[in-house]
Amino acid sequence: MVFGQVVIGPPGSGKTTYCNGMSQFLSLLGRKVAVVNLDPANDALPYECAINIEDLIKLSDVMSEHSLGPNGGLVYCMDYLEKNIDWLEEKLKPFIEDHYLLFDFPGQVELFFLHSNARSVINKLIKKMDLRLTAVHLIDAHLCCDPGKYVSALLLSLSTMLHLELPHINVLSKIDLIENYGNLAFNLDFYTDVQDLSYLQYHLEQDPRSAKYRKLTKELCDVIDDFGLVNFSTLDIQDKESVGNLVKLIDKSNGYIFSSIDSSAVEFSKIAAAPLDWDYYRTAEVQEKYMKDDEFAQLTSRMQ
Repeated sequence: MVFGQVVIGPPGSGKTTYCNGMSQFLSLLGRKVAVVNLDPANDALPYECAINIEDLIKLSDVMSEHSLGPNGGLVYCMDYLEKNIDWLEEKLKPFIEDHYLLFDFPGQVELFFLHSNARSVINKLIKKMDLRLTAVHLIDAHLCCDPGKYVSALLLSLSTMLHLELPHINVLSKIDLIENYGNLAFNLDFYTDVQDLSYLQYHLEQDPRSAKYRKLTKELCDVIDDFGLVNFSTLDIQDKESVGNLVKLIDKSNGYIFSSIDSSAVEFSKIAAAPLDWDYYRTAEVQEKYMKDDEFAQLTSRMQ
């Protein structure tokens, strides 16, 4: 099994910075990491790129040849990648044995809740190469300072979750900078846990831009509440503890924490129900020994 992350989010949410920081953090944990750049508009990569879509197609060439703008060009590039998925599969083969994969996707949000090309690319990789991927959806934390923008971010997150059909983690990125944009109307927990959105109604009505859409906004908030799927983790990419907590969530969502454990269904259920503070520094041998010792202790207790 090959594990990895599909990194998505609107422009400016910090996807490339995230891939750079996450690859460094995972390397410190002893994992071999391969970063795959699938954003043809990203021409300034701070990380060492294992596979670059620009070796297949360039956005600038597409725009000039087909007289397209940036958005149309990105859609064309994703369609072209989907039709030439064999190229990406061949490039990935040297890394699927022992590498953890980070896929850096474009920031055009329509690709992940409207068009099917990016989803088709991901699904083909999962089926053909047996990948275990988690979608990490980055949202700039400063959107919490504006109730209207926050509701839009919630709707985008929900639409993306339903469209991609992957294990999914929504992340408020740049959380260390949130105070620079003003005071929050509520505590941060309100925004991460996505609590009762009716409390936002008063603040929305104070904004003349959103007041006239009050009924529409209320209906959208009701849709988000009815699904009850969206919540957020927070991330400061410069803080090791913050990155470490996010890695734990991602590893639980795609099953990485179970990859080195050859156990029965009973043992698997014991681990799945264990507390969230998983110790990432124990080796596989120690984990197996712990399970055997625990099973032996339970057996002895029953015999007594």
